[in-house]
Amino acid sequence: MPTLDRQDQVFVLDLGDGENRFHPDWIAAVNAALDEVEKAEGPRALVTAATGKFYSNGLDLDWLFAHADRHLDYVVSVHGLFARLLSLPVVTVAALQGHTFAAGAMFSLAHDVRVMRADRGFWCLPEADINIPFTPGMSALIQARLAPRTAHEAMVTARRYGGQDALAAGIVDHAAAEDAVRATAVELAGAQAGRAGDTLRTIKSRMYAPVLTVLRDPENPLGD
Repeated sequence: MPTLDRQDQVFVLDLGDGENRFHPDWIAAVNAALDEVEKAEGPRALVTAATGKFYSNGLDLDWLFAHADRHLDYVVSVHGLFARLLSLPVVTVAALQGHTFAAGAMFSLAHDVRVMRADRGFWCLPEADINIPFTPGMSALIQARLAPRTAHEAMVTARRYGGQDALAAGIVDHAAAEDAVRATAVELAGAQAGRAGDTLRTIKSRMYAPVLTVLRDPENPLGD
């Protein structure tokens, strides 16, 4: 399960050492960590990272198929997490040390900055290959955070981007060696810690107002 640590002015949220799928308990733990980051005072920033082969492998499809009656509530909770991170009143940096797929990739896009391992691991939106369409909120998030050509390629072709390819496509901001991914993210976050606060929340909320409106719509999350 996710755990939160603090290194001076930088909170480091480790998402776990497995596939880090979006199980309801996992979502609740991430939200609890974000509560702590938000209620803290003074300069602060957030890094999310993971341990092992995956940063996040996306939605917990096993849980979802076993709880089909809770499908809509589950999607609303995932959208809510994306929206919260996108408008969080601190600078956020995702340290992508491993595979970052599907909703995990979208979660990374909700951060301000992304650092990815250069030599191994893929960033991928596989929905076209697994026959799961993007929700309107997911589409809005991806298209707001990626250049149109990259968003089109990533969403339509399900391309797997390695670190250098992701950097060239503008999906990530930095590519680093395996042992430098988290340290680089912490350094970048720490340099922005002084910008935390209500003004930053307002800037983000206004910048991404259309995306947030769609992500926070509980009535029709699937766009049917």
